[in-house]
Amino acid sequence: MAAAAAAEVVPATQREEPVRDDATVETAEEAKEPAEADITELCRDMFSKMATYLTGELTATSEDYKLLENMNKLTSLKYLEMKDIAINISRNLKDLNQKYAGLQPYLDQINVIEEQVAALEQAAYKLDAYSKKLEAKYKKLEKR
Repeated sequence: MAAAAAAEVVPATQREEPVRDDATVETAEEAKEPAEADITELCRDMFSKMATYLTGELTATSEDYKLLENMNKLTSLKYLEMKDIAINISRNLKDLNQKYAGLQPYLDQINVIEEQVAALEQAAYKLDAYSKKLEAKYKKLEKR
């Protein structure tokens, strides 16, 4: 830093400027070199491979969209089938409800008959018990 401070103190006219030798300085034309055949071929190869890559990416994306489209179509068809099945089930359920309503009077008669049979069965058990008691009394009287 001391040298930098000293350089600032020295007037600009006394500073040493680097000596320029025109022979060592390159001009813009000299620095420009024609592209080598190898680099040109590598660039063509790179662009060709990049085009192949991008084509593959776009093709994959396109195929993904086609797959989604097909899946949507199949899903739509499945939903239509399910709708038809639901309509048929609904229709059959209505038919069954109508048939059940038509059978309801007969089912009510069956319930009444079942209640009567249960009452008759109870009466038969009571009659059986009473007849056993009578039989026991008759045997007792007979032994005397």
